[in-house]
Amino acid sequence: MGFTIRGKDIKLVLVKERLMILGAGVMQGPAIRIANEMGLESVVVDGSKDAPCAGEAAIFEQIDLKNKEKITELALRLKAEHGGLSGVMTAGTDFSATAAWVAEHTGLPGNTYSAALNASDKGRMRQCFKKAGVPSPEFFVTGKKTPAPPPFPYPVVVKPIDNMGGRGCKRANNETELRRALDEALKFSRAGQAIVEEYMDGPEYSVDAIVYGGKITICGLADRHIFFPPYFIEMGHTMPSKLESETASMLLETFKTGVRSLGLTLGAAKGDIKLTSKGPMIGEIAARLSGGYMSGWTYPYSSGAEPTKAAILAALGRLNADDPQGLRRERDWVSAERAFISIPGLVNTIKIMESAENNKYVKNIFFRAHERERVIFPENNVSKCGNVISAAPDRKDAVTAAEEAARGILIRLAPHDTATDIFLSADEDASNWPPSAFSVSEDVRKALAALPSGKPDLRRAAIAPFPALLDRGAVDYAGRSVAESLEAVRTLTGLPLPLDREGSFGREFWTALLRGGYQGAAYILDCLT
Repeated sequence: MGFTIRGKDIKLVLVKERLMILGAGVMQGPAIRIANEMGLESVVVDGSKDAPCAGEAAIFEQIDLKNKEKITELALRLKAEHGGLSGVMTAGTDFSATAAWVAEHTGLPGNTYSAALNASDKGRMRQCFKKAGVPSPEFFVTGKKTPAPPPFPYPVVVKPIDNMGGRGCKRANNETELRRALDEALKFSRAGQAIVEEYMDGPEYSVDAIVYGGKITICGLADRHIFFPPYFIEMGHTMPSKLESETASMLLETFKTGVRSLGLTLGAAKGDIKLTSKGPMIGEIAARLSGGYMSGWTYPYSSGAEPTKAAILAALGRLNADDPQGLRRERDWVSAERAFISIPGLVNTIKIMESAENNKYVKNIFFRAHERERVIFPENNVSKCGNVISAAPDRKDAVTAAEEAARGILIRLAPHDTATDIFLSADEDASNWPPSAFSVSEDVRKALAALPSGKPDLRRAAIAPFPALLDRGAVDYAGRSVAESLEAVRTLTGLPLPLDREGSFGREFWTALLRGGYQGAAYILDCLT
């Protein structure tokens, strides 16, 4: 663009307003894309140049997100340049305190660094809650693997004080389990400290909110679906919550008192809250938008609103607190997120069935696991294999679509793998970790033990029904019945439909099916070939 004055060509250079975004992972993707759509120049910082969304940044800088001083130097340099720097933010990372530090040292809008630490360090957080009378569990902080007995009864929950995604978070029912849990938690703590808390019973919920101009605007409340004790693995969430409005309001008011107690005044706030037998109790509150696909996917799908846009405007100091742009609801749908997981091993192939690929209500499938990569049974929320997200006008349709799609992603493991062998060789017992795919009664185990052992002739054998299993209503980790699991085995292996005779694959096949689901059964057959 340009014009001519007195015979001279004058060029106009349009300078975009800049926004710094910490993180270039999947969870930061919506912030980067929306910033670009808003006409901002996105300056994205991440410790890895190979981060999934690094290529979407207008400017990318590779800096460890723990290095707040170096990121501040970058921010000051950008601010001094033509175009400057107008804001800094993050979403779905551990580094809201880094964002606050940068804002505080560059004069940009943001929380104070002290308030951000309150929302990052779980020990400081609990102290703030206790001082303000916010309902939360009793606790103590330790850097020792063998502390004195807790001053409150078992069970307890152990976490690193400074990590997210459920890393190192575990329930302990006695002193022996507490020591093991502390050993795990301390490995995940950058500060070398863990927090031990009273166990909170009851269902769990997630909240997203925007804090600006003295107001806390709730973006959404979701039901969380937690499984696999002693760990706390979120196998999905459903937005909005099906809680009655009066109970939901009680939860949200408790969350708001927690936000205020931490001193958060600007930006996003994300909370995990439980409805216990004592009433609402705060699990955690973070000074950022949520991860777990909530703020960037399920809330926009269900409501048409964009909390990420509101968070960006807050970071720029331009949000209207009385009518927050980006948070106007346009529809009342339901969005469901569900995870898919694997038993331990090496991924050989991943097959996406039609139920996952062609369902009109399925919006996204995200893969964490890929072919020729190792997988484990999840012990935290970042070791799952992937996630499916659906949206529909009706709750039942949204939930059914997500769950069927999750069951429609089949992960075939490479044969003759030590980790898979160890997992499958463990006894089918409710006390084992990782747990078995199917939990069955003693009479079924006796029927299984009575089956003949031995390797089948795969040239003539077919997968036959095992009546003691088929009619019991048992389901695996993803809700597959035994019959559905057998169909998945047939799909992966290409073996023929069942013949009218039982137990043709012998005890080993059925034991592997009970222990490892369709993956265990297919693995046994693959090892034979």
